[in-house]
Amino acid sequence: MEREVRDKNGLTLDEYLAGYKAGNYPRPSVTADIMVFSQKEGRWRLLLIRRGGHPFLGCYALPGGFAEPGETVDQSARRELQEETHVEGLALAPVGFFSDPDRDPRGWTMTNAYLTVAPPDLAYRADDDAADAAWFTVEAREEEGRYRLTLTDEADSSCVLSALLAVKICPTVLGEVRDIRIAESDGIAFDHAKIILEGFLRLTRDKVR
Repeated sequence: MEREVRDKNGLTLDEYLAGYKAGNYPRPSVTADIMVFSQKEGRWRLLLIRRGGHPFLGCYALPGGFAEPGETVDQSARRELQEETHVEGLALAPVGFFSDPDRDPRGWTMTNAYLTVAPPDLAYRADDDAADAAWFTVEAREEEGRYRLTLTDEADSSCVLSALLAVKICPTVLGEVRDIRIAESDGIAFDHAKIILEGFLRLTRDKVR
């Protein structure tokens, strides 16, 4: 007969679960954000959506949204990309987990970011929470130890988004990682400037352009 296992309080697993109340513990919301890059005439471009609701109403952001019960965050990423841009069938690579406590004014929200490279003639259409979608050319230039990220709307060169970010290289047992902090951001929602810079630097093998 298998011995019944009890914890330090004398509870079996069933007894412990019967008394466990998930609502007694603070829990974050989880989202997925997706970077769809492409190349056109030798320049990198990124697909952004213009937010149709609060927060950051009218600002540009990465396609993405909240994970729903019963799905993995990978599944959330594919679903949200399809719902907001009608883009599907692209292989999404995870870039990193972003969890700054104040990254979302709605509350404690963590996101897993993904990256993919699409053909230049990719068909897309804004839908759901997105009021519009557009390709933005991407530039990232170093300025005295910080990076200036500039995103320019391909169809309207007067629409320029920018951010200034401090980047610290941190050694780990698995290699170097970047600690990126936003010093200023203009027109880019949430902490998406940080996510975009991380993805762009990885995509270009850390060669700043």
